[in-house]
Amino acid sequence: MTVHALNPAVARPATAHAERANAVRFLAIDAVEQAKSGHPGMPLGMADVATVLFSRFLKFDASDPAWPDRDRFVLSAGHGSMLLYALLYLTGYEGVTLDELRNFRQWGSKTPGHPEYGHTPGVETTTGPLGQGIATAVGMALAERLLNARFGNDFVDHFTYVISGDGCLMEGLSHEAISLAGHLRLNRLIVLFDDNEISIDGPTSLSCSDDQLKRFEASGWSTCRIDGHDPEAITAAIEQARRSDRPSLIACRTVIGFGAPNRQGSEKAHGAPLGADEVAKTRAALNWPHPPFEIPHHVLDQWREIGARGQSARRHWLERTKRVPAAPRSPFHDALNRKLPGDYLTAMAAVRDEFGAKRPGIATRQASQQVLDAIATALPNLLGGSADLTHSNLTRAKSQRPVQADFFAGDYIHYGIREHAMAAAMNGIALHGGFIPYGGTFLTFTDYSRPAIRLAALMRIRVIHVMTHDSIGLGEDGPTHQPVEHLAALRAIPGLLVFRPGDAVETAEAWDCALRAESNPSVLCLSRQAVPTFSDVSDDVNRVAYGAYVVVDPEGGRDVTLIATGSEVAIALQAAKLLAQDNVRAAVVSAPCFELFRAQSREYRAAVLGQAPRIGVEAAVEGDWARWLGERGEFVGMTGFGASAPAEVLYREFGITAEAVATAALRCLARSRMATTYA
Repeated sequence: MTVHALNPAVARPATAHAERANAVRFLAIDAVEQAKSGHPGMPLGMADVATVLFSRFLKFDASDPAWPDRDRFVLSAGHGSMLLYALLYLTGYEGVTLDELRNFRQWGSKTPGHPEYGHTPGVETTTGPLGQGIATAVGMALAERLLNARFGNDFVDHFTYVISGDGCLMEGLSHEAISLAGHLRLNRLIVLFDDNEISIDGPTSLSCSDDQLKRFEASGWSTCRIDGHDPEAITAAIEQARRSDRPSLIACRTVIGFGAPNRQGSEKAHGAPLGADEVAKTRAALNWPHPPFEIPHHVLDQWREIGARGQSARRHWLERTKRVPAAPRSPFHDALNRKLPGDYLTAMAAVRDEFGAKRPGIATRQASQQVLDAIATALPNLLGGSADLTHSNLTRAKSQRPVQADFFAGDYIHYGIREHAMAAAMNGIALHGGFIPYGGTFLTFTDYSRPAIRLAALMRIRVIHVMTHDSIGLGEDGPTHQPVEHLAALRAIPGLLVFRPGDAVETAEAWDCALRAESNPSVLCLSRQAVPTFSDVSDDVNRVAYGAYVVVDPEGGRDVTLIATGSEVAIALQAAKLLAQDNVRAAVVSAPCFELFRAQSREYRAAVLGQAPRIGVEAAVEGDWARWLGERGEFVGMTGFGASAPAEVLYREFGITAEAVATAALRCLARSRMATTYA
């Protein structure tokens, strides 16, 4: 496509488009000035592109931000949040008022520094960490194609649009994401690249000489470059992208800080208020004589008409879907309502009971696969995947079929060696609605996924990470693959549920907890090595849901309490038997999820932990174990990195054995008795 000549930011005729775009610009300028903080450059530069997108293409209804068949709009360059907030106000989203714009970046406002999902109506995903938005959008576009393959155009027929900046494309995550999108030919994904050639440090040429168009083309995208201030060029490019059989990149050559005479085209426009003098000059340059936060009635009316335009499309969608027979219509709504069907409950109860009856000695990753085999057909919106470790993570159920560019009816995604993109795409799938996504890799590689896992917790969305090979128990692969600090690091993320089940029954119960947690992401940390079954299934109580519970409670009271997670519960049980030989009464507590245990009542936690000295056992660094062990407690675990050797050798050499736990318990008891003697 032709690259249109870029016109300088000078006074232009007050066309309807220019007035609408300038309304966006000056709401952004005024809010940043009022806050004395923010990023005006991108909203000024991309106002023309956003105005064309919202006024001519975007399918949405401001009165119903949750309409399932709306187009998704992702502001990947989240620092330019005032661009989005201005558009939400102008198009009439309830709750996004002028007062909220005046309170930009202030306590309690709906206009935080970066867009936050669930906080501001119309915000599809939390963005700000660069690259996350475009990668999340890949998941949204994938979910659209998957639902379309299941329910057809009557139910699902929309696009995902992204505004991305240079920073998003420099982040390594973007390469993973665009590669996956190109491979799957997600032709409903359109990225509008703010190609202003400026980053915080100055010209992008200081650090980057990539040809972004060739880069995207190499990943199977259609590409073009246009003048991002020419509304007709923007229109033509989007129209072309909507007809493409591939995802599309439109490089919009823009001027950062467009219209600000002394700041435009410079990094000085990026991340600071323009200042009163420059604002006045910008108003003059763009023929905008109106006071701060004042939008002429005729301009606001135009924008409100744009915001209401989608009401007709939404009503037609509702009428169209109501005419569809109940048999195909009900599964669609079931997929969107996020509830677990009755068939799932029956299947999960059956596999848990089978584990309890057969009491298998298998790795928890194997137990997880058996759970998936049992529930996959009963939970048709379960969408699995792995980052090229399917046969190690054991994440694919027998009934699942791979998703491919020519087969979106599948329910298992081969993400390739793209852990970060997998995690971000799963966020997008969950945000889009219609599926419960899960994906697998090794626990040590949560380092690659962590930024997206953190955002999932911030957004409070149900995404399940299946992380196998959870300790030194993986053996010979050595310290590069043996996670020791990862449990502590994951437990530090607020709102993230970290499960480390100790046997097959607990694995089923952990899956059940993760699937029921509609407002929390979860990480299932699963063993490579086999573990015995110890759990009681004599009732229907999901004990993992309590976070920690008593497995063995000796008669006559406790002398010591042994608390363990995962594969180390078996070690604690052996230690309790050794202690019994010395007439020491040891209770054993399994603690598969600290976060759920923390949520229990003070009375329940006290009953589980008891008053006796406590020993914590986990093949990882101590982290926040001290909270549960108290001043008299002792931790048996890792103090550094692992090593390459068979698992049983590693446990012996690092001192994580029943004998070591029993010795620690006796040591604690001796200290406790000595303290009592001298009290």
